[in-house]
Amino acid sequence: MARNQLGVLNALDAAKTQWYHFTAIIIAGMGFFTDAYDLFSISLITKLLGRIYYHVEGAQKPGTLPPNVAAAVNGVAFCGTLAGQLFFGWLGDKLGRKRVYGLTLMLMVVCSIASGLSFGDSPKGVVATLCFFRFWLGFGIGGDYPLSATIMSEYANKKTRGAFISAVFAMQGFGILAGGIVALIVSAAFDHAYKAPPYSVDADGSTVPEADYIWRIILMFGAVPALLTYYWRMKMPETARYTALIARNAKQAAADMSKVLQVELEAEEEKVEKMRVAESNSFGLFSKEFARRHGVHLLGTTTTWFLLDIAYYSSNLFQKDIFSAIGWLPKPETMSATHEVYRVAKAQTLIALCGTVPGYWFTVAFIDYLGRFTIQLMGFFFMTVFMFALAIPYHHWKSHNAGFLIMYSLTFFFANFGPNATTFVVPAEIFPARLRSTCHGISAAAGKAGAIVGAFGFLYASQSTNPANTDAGYPPGIGMKNSLIVLGAINCLGMAFTLLVPESKGKSLEELTGENEEDGDEIQKTSAQTVPV
Repeated sequence: MARNQLGVLNALDAAKTQWYHFTAIIIAGMGFFTDAYDLFSISLITKLLGRIYYHVEGAQKPGTLPPNVAAAVNGVAFCGTLAGQLFFGWLGDKLGRKRVYGLTLMLMVVCSIASGLSFGDSPKGVVATLCFFRFWLGFGIGGDYPLSATIMSEYANKKTRGAFISAVFAMQGFGILAGGIVALIVSAAFDHAYKAPPYSVDADGSTVPEADYIWRIILMFGAVPALLTYYWRMKMPETARYTALIARNAKQAAADMSKVLQVELEAEEEKVEKMRVAESNSFGLFSKEFARRHGVHLLGTTTTWFLLDIAYYSSNLFQKDIFSAIGWLPKPETMSATHEVYRVAKAQTLIALCGTVPGYWFTVAFIDYLGRFTIQLMGFFFMTVFMFALAIPYHHWKSHNAGFLIMYSLTFFFANFGPNATTFVVPAEIFPARLRSTCHGISAAAGKAGAIVGAFGFLYASQSTNPANTDAGYPPGIGMKNSLIVLGAINCLGMAFTLLVPESKGKSLEELTGENEEDGDEIQKTSAQTVPV
């Protein structure tokens, strides 16, 4: 047990669930609601962008985004997110979690609006402007990952910390769902107001000029939830762990948490000074000591998040292509542009409702009972099983759409009741306070590197092996069936690397990191953490 734990941190660890916990979840969670809305809404509108800006006169099929343009539109926000996770993760440890928390939100608000106002006198100009603003939108979103996770982790009590951090991340599910619902409402309204024939009947008339407003409205709506929470985010006090353990201001930490917990807390300045000079609180990120104590853990959190996001974002971003491939969505030429947006949104909303959202909240309910390690291993296992079950009898599913939908929903369910949640939770718990936000940012950035691999790789890999059946401008790929087999194998690798991740259930953050231990106890403690329990 920790011997030198500060009273203010003990009070946070032992606190009963109170109103401020729920306030923190909502304030941090609305950032993730916005993150998911902004990142995944692009998949709802890429077919529409192809019809509007890349229509070819006399073509048998509606216009589609060229390969390089589709890759840029789908992937550029992830490039920004990766950069933002590294930058704001580092900044959160240097300047404080709260000080940079509002900046990420305002960046998301401004760039969401600017994305919808993308301008240009040619398709290339519009897409270039859109990609520019989506990069900086991603940069702001990236900052939200390490900051929200770290803030919630440092506010929570040790008994229900996993549930609280998971609840913040679970708002991502509602963000994905909201994206689908907004797209449904907007496309249905335009479809009703501006009747258009299918492409096969009237190629030019199937895309009404007003359809250009649809994608802009969908993207700009992402600014609304972020704007609503800005004031409350700015009113949150800095976390006691940053104030006491990094800023070394015991008096301010005690004063802030006295207000939050509504109890009198003593400022233990002598203890803070003693912890400051301890060897366990002096090593840096690139030191041998960090590598010895936390190197394996960082390898575990980065590799599992990287592997997960290849599979997760491939499946999520290209749902529309998977649905088209199995015949669940009608052929594009049989629909108007606005009706196609409606059908894509309807399919993705159903998946979110049946698999994505429930999975997140199962994690919230069970993470502090089953533990992070068990849920992550179980999630990767079932993702592997269901991905192979979709891939191996792939041609069977073309005539059994309902069965495919159920299996596909279960893949998302176990992604979210599994590694998609736990890879977010664990890095916020197992690293020292002075490196916590940085290490979470590194882990999350590895995940986004996986998302980039998924976004760019799946686009090409899933093309038909027959050159006659590929989308315009794409070389032949390995086909949808083989692409799903590759994703199954990636999930299997995720199971193996999960063995490097320690269990953090039921322990205080300082117990996990050794920040308040006597120096002589560290070696024994660190080795004990490496084995999951």
